Amino acid sequence: MGFGRSPSSSSALKWLGFVTAVWVQAISGNNYTFSNYSDALKSLMNLTQLELNSLSVAKDVGKAFGILAGLASDRLSTPVILLIGCFEGLIGYGVQWLVVSRTIQPLPYWQMCIFLCMGGNSTTWMNTAVLVTCIRNFRRNRGPVSGILKGYVGLSTAIFTDVCTALFSADPASFLVLLSVVPFAVCLTAVLFLREIPPASSVAEENEESRYFAVFNVVAVVIAVYLQSYDFMGVKTGAVSIAFASVLLILLASPIAIPFHAYFRSSSLKNSDEEEAEEPLLRSEIAEETVVGAAAATDNVLPPPSPKLLKDKEEEEKKRPVLGDEHTILEAVLTVDFWVLFVSFLCGVGTGLAVMNNMGQIGLALGYTDVSIFVSMMSIWGFFGRILSGTISEHFIKKYGTPRPLWNAASQIIMAVGYLVMALAMPGSLYIGSMVVGVCYGVRLAITVPTASELFGLKYYGLIYNILVLNLPLGSFLFSGLLAGLLYDAQATPTPGGGNTCVGAHCFRLIFIVMAATSIIGVGLDILLAFRTKDIYAKIHASKNAKKPSGNLR
Repeated sequence: MGFGRSPSSSSALKWLGFVTAVWVQAISGNNYTFSNYSDALKSLMNLTQLELNSLSVAKDVGKAFGILAGLASDRLSTPVILLIGCFEGLIGYGVQWLVVSRTIQPLPYWQMCIFLCMGGNSTTWMNTAVLVTCIRNFRRNRGPVSGILKGYVGLSTAIFTDVCTALFSADPASFLVLLSVVPFAVCLTAVLFLREIPPASSVAEENEESRYFAVFNVVAVVIAVYLQSYDFMGVKTGAVSIAFASVLLILLASPIAIPFHAYFRSSSLKNSDEEEAEEPLLRSEIAEETVVGAAAATDNVLPPPSPKLLKDKEEEEKKRPVLGDEHTILEAVLTVDFWVLFVSFLCGVGTGLAVMNNMGQIGLALGYTDVSIFVSMMSIWGFFGRILSGTISEHFIKKYGTPRPLWNAASQIIMAVGYLVMALAMPGSLYIGSMVVGVCYGVRLAITVPTASELFGLKYYGLIYNILVLNLPLGSFLFSGLLAGLLYDAQATPTPGGGNTCVGAHCFRLIFIVMAATSIIGVGLDILLAFRTKDIYAKIHASKNAKKPSGNLR
């Protein structure tokens, strides 16, 4: 690996792994790019909107099999999980390229569903490997880790879309080549460096992590602004396009400087770091694995319990864990809080995914011939929602103990407004709606990831995360496959060859109104969850602040 296993090399390896994790996330949002080639599939296979949306549901059903990745996360190493994902994606998107490029004749509908499902499932292996490993490596900074990683997933759609537009004039076949080959190559790189490394064991290391995460945030924001500026740039051909792609690659590669800086900095501070390493820190980190930061603060304040109280406490713990304890899968799914989180997540990501899957047809219905800009805008603004919500929610937990679900509630309110704006179909409403829905969808994904780990623990986090991700295929089926497909076809006009089309604001108006109402339901559930979890977040707040006075307690 190049660095050995000294403390300084461990720090460098951890950051090198995080850099490769960022790269994996920057190419693993291919599941959100269906709108970029859906119209080609629709015309090539003579599909109705309901049939096309069923294909998109098959793509999202692949995420339902992410439970396999969750089960494997506790049994297989990170490199093996990454390899499974990259090979599956190569096959799934590779076959779609063969069809769209007319290299082979269109496959039967059911076979196309299988290969779209494989493409969708491939990202669950990549995401599971990256999220589980990085949250365990940086467990005291779960919000920023989730925000950065999920933020790059959001950017990946814009990265693929803009690079394809710049180099291949938005050709659907070339786009599918990128989806097949690029994730495969990047995952092979991550296989070499992404490993579980012991987390920070001192206040100095935690502060260093925060500084490096700030650098990642700055780089990510620069990339997002750069991509957005390209979307609104007039000239997108020739030398300008090549220059754009080259600068983008340099920006994506720039975080590689962080592990080298960490290595040389740790080497120069090695002696002082060894003096500061104390046993209480290790005890605290072990305590945090079992109770989400709560036990450490409590044990430092309260006197030892009496034998009788201790016995009663042990009996109670044997019966059922409380929020913040390590939960098995069965224990988690038997709690009310899990299902409140699950259904509220469905209200947000299910409706948001319906917009993403149907953006091609939404744009065409409103008179836009090129919808790639809206796909890219949802991706970029989704990035801002992800990266800002992770960092901001972490800040408010540390300062005020604000429950993370409150941020989900706020995003759901704004998302409902975004749907109503798109339902009005006023001039420019699709631009505004794309930004609003993109931001709120990003907040949903970034907030739910650390919330699940804080409520139910890290031991079985990989599987719990993938159970929550079941909302993506479920939401796609309910809101994209059924709601959007059936209501669109009811308004559409048949076309020669068996397909159909619809032009006008009425095509999606009722769909947007129903999704706005669904978002309001999600608001109520999020507020309920915030109320039910306020105590655990108060304990997390106390734990994060308990170490500050002395600097050596967690």
